[in-house]
Amino acid sequence: MQLTSQKAREILEEKREKASNKKWIDHPICVGNTAAKIAESLKLDSEKARTLGYIHDIGKLVGDAKSHDINGYYYIKQLGYDEEYANICLTHSYLNNDVNCTAGGVPEEIPFRIEFIKNHEYTVYEKLINLCDLMCTDVTMTVDKRLIDIMIRKGAFENTQYHIKQTYKLKQYFDEMLGFNIYDLFPNIVL
Repeated sequence: MQLTSQKAREILEEKREKASNKKWIDHPICVGNTAAKIAESLKLDSEKARTLGYIHDIGKLVGDAKSHDINGYYYIKQLGYDEEYANICLTHSYLNNDVNCTAGGVPEEIPFRIEFIKNHEYTVYEKLINLCDLMCTDVTMTVDKRLIDIMIRKGAFENTQYHIKQTYKLKQYFDEMLGFNIYDLFPNIVL
């Protein structure tokens, strides 16, 4: 079953009242809107990009935030939506098909997650949500500023340098696809 950005936004807004942290609602909205703007410039499906951005962190609203990737995956599947919507919940935190290429330290070893990330072929939309997740809090900002935000909140770990290097490679990938610096799309970007 297809999911629209309107329905994804409704799901988020239904969770807003019960959310202990409203940024868990505002952040995915920013990710979705940022992804849609980039997708449009790349002549990709901006509706799909927005929808995937809206739901990427849905697991934080339905269970333990530490396992939000797995929680979101199963929640979206339980609602009956297509695999691509469930998949974004898993892929959004991990760059390069590597569960160790993530912010906040190496995650708990969950065999399903490890195998899925290692063997899944990331779509351009999944890579886009990876990047936008690393450009957004509740506002769009530079990757530099966002990475500092993450380190202040979560700390630095043995995999932090690896994750930072791969984040910059991902930004470069989209800069090259666009033919210009992605930040040029956002004149009000938080520097």
